[in-house]
Amino acid sequence: MEELIAKRYLKAIKQSSNLESIQSIALVFSVLAESFNDEKFNQIINHPDISKNQKSEILLAAVKSSGSKNIENLIKLLVEQNRINIIPAIAEVIRKDIALTSKSYSGIVYSDSNIDAKVLEDLSSGLGRKFDSKISLKFVKNDFNGIKVDVEDLGVEISFSKARINSQIIEHIVKAI
Repeated sequence: MEELIAKRYLKAIKQSSNLESIQSIALVFSVLAESFNDEKFNQIINHPDISKNQKSEILLAAVKSSGSKNIENLIKLLVEQNRINIIPAIAEVIRKDIALTSKSYSGIVYSDSNIDAKVLEDLSSGLGRKFDSKISLKFVKNDFNGIKVDVEDLGVEISFSKARINSQIIEHIVKAI
């Protein structure tokens, strides 16, 4: 539900802004979205005794350094419509839209063994050629027994499990006998 509402706000933002200003709005909203991870911030913003004007002042003070009237007006509108809590959804929708527009995506590589930076670069360039995009990959070490590449915004997940490869080799040998 929040994502649908956020997409409406994105549509309005795109109609009144160019790519550069959308990127600055995305930056501001991503910082604001991080604030919603703080429990104290959420308590203040969601407290019933705090008026809309006070909430507006708090959020406007946070975005004042951007110097953008569009951002300030959007914040005022969100406060007025009691939609402050969709700021993280708006930040995510804007981020995805910019990635789609610029064909620049980020992904994560999971593995239980360390992966060299050169291998990450090769994976990035190979996937980039395959999807005609710029893909940057980040390595995260976890307990996955193999390699798993996940580029969520593209809907791509590629995995090579050592256990599955071993079972397929055994299966192939048994069929050959």
